[in-house]
Formats: sequence, structure tokens, C-alpha cells
Amino acid sequence: MSALVLGHMNPDTDSIVAAIAAADLYSKRGFDVTPAAQGAPTPETEFVLKKFGLSAPQVVSDVAGKDLYLVDYSDLAQAPQGMDSATVLGIVDHHKLGDVTTSSPLEAWIWPVGCTGTVLKNMYDFYGVEIPKNIAGGLLCAILSDTVIFKSPTCTEADKKAVEALAKIAGVSDVVALGMEMFKVKSAVDGTSMHDLVFRDYKDFDMNGNKVGIGQLEVVDLSILDKVKAGLQEEIAKVKGEGRHSVFLLLTDIMKEGSEMLIVSDDPAVVEKAFGVKPDGSSVWLPGVMSRKKQVVPNFEKAFK
Repeated sequence: MSALVLGHMNPDTDSIVAAIAAADLYSKRGFDVTPAAQGAPTPETEFVLKKFGLSAPQVVSDVAGKDLYLVDYSDLAQAPQGMDSATVLGIVDHHKLGDVTTSSPLEAWIWPVGCTGTVLKNMYDFYGVEIPKNIAGGLLCAILSDTVIFKSPTCTEADKKAVEALAKIAGVSDVVALGMEMFKVKSAVDGTSMHDLVFRDYKDFDMNGNKVGIGQLEVVDLSILDKVKAGLQEEIAKVKGEGRHSVFLLLTDIMKEGSEMLIVSDDPAVVEKAFGVKPDGSSVWLPGVMSRKKQVVPNFEKAFK
């Protein structure tokens, strides 16, 4: 039975491209694997797959009894149903080590870099496997997406170095122009439901026993979201009503390099505690905040203690 290479819930470009690339690398190393995803690609990911001629992985919702390689996460909160009887054989990630446990040793590559794509580029090099041109293009876009075209505080020299090498393989001469093209697609909200916008890039966290949801929408100009802001606020209130202590939605302006955060919480004071800024009603502007992983989650974790 083929093992699944699987990214996190509400998959972004990194988790889908990482599954495709890791499956390619594992299979070239002689393992029987199939790329999978916990959902359909976002418009940004669709753009990337189409641009480089890659196919979206099969969608999987239950992994009971299956062998798995996890990419871009190691948290049970981000995993599908059936994890209690699945066997995790490997992890490739760039987040903190989560609560997934294994019954036998595994191959784990978990690096403090801006994107799983960067780790995979280095894995190809380590194993002496050539990166196909189309996969190099996908990995390149994943890094540009996750590091917000190098503007995110999560971006490292290793990410920039990987982009430089991948651009040569993929035949991309202007990576910033490609990144902007991608973010324009990501910024489009017309014809998308409020639910889909909130869950475009959304994760639940356990913060000292409280279930806290944090979503993020990245746009090239915040004014694009003016017409949907009230709808987004209503939608996150609904999501909070499903048994969460708080739901926060980051509206990130990649040109201004900051985020407006929409807030629905049992204890809104937690926002001031986390960021030192008092919310103006149900939102707050956080200058310089671009990364949920590095700037938002750790601050809230401290505030909830």
C-alpha cells in the first residue's frame, strides 16, 4: 500500500507543493508514495500549479490505518481523522515540533526557515537527486508565498539562497515579479464566500486549554478588503460560536508591511496583553506584523498563560 505524503488542513501553496515535491523525492529514493492534500487548492495555489504544469494531489479526509509522511506540520490539530491508527514515517516542516508521536523512529527534517520548500530544496541536494523544472517552479513560488516575497520576519538567508537556485532550474528571471503576480491572484476576493475567505489560510490552536482560531488574508492593498470586512467580521463571529474562545483574522497588507486584525473573543483584553496595543472596537492595526507563525501565535500563547 502506497504511503501518503500529506500537508495540513486548509492547505496553502507550501503544503500542497511540499507534498508534490516530497513525493517526487521519496519515490526517487525508492519509496512507494502518493502526494495528497486535505482540501482543494486555493486560487493562489491553482495559479502556481497551472503555471508550472503540476497536478493537484488527491484529496484525503481520513488516514486510518495508513502510512504517512507529513509535510508543513506536525500538530494533531492540523491532521485529518484517523491519525490514532496511522503510522507516521517522516516529517518535513518549518514550524515548531507539534504533538504528533510515533511508535518507531522516523526521518524528520524540521528547520527554522521560512518555508517547507526550502527544507525540500536542501533534501534534494543532500540525497543527490535532481529537481525537475516544474517542481523547482512550484517550490520557488511556495517560498515566495510563505516569506511574503522575503518581507516576512520568518525569511532567512537559506530561503533566499534556495529561491536563487530554484529560479535558475525553473527558468524564472524575475522572482519578485512572479511573487507580485501570485499575490495579485491571492488578493482577489470577488465571487468568494466569506467562509472560504476566512478559511483560505486558517488554523486552530490550543492556548492553555482555550481553542483559538487564527486566519490570515494577505493582499497587495488593504483597500481591496473594504467591501468584505463587515462580512468577514460576521463570519468569524459564527466560527467562534462553534466552541472557540477567540477567533482572530489577520488582514495583511504586504506593501505597507502590517496587518489589521479582526477580533472576536471572550476576553478582548488578551489582544492588548499580546501586542501592547488597545483595539479600536473589534479590530486593531499591528504595524510590521506579517507572520502568524512568528509574530502572532507566540504572543497569544504568552498572553493566554
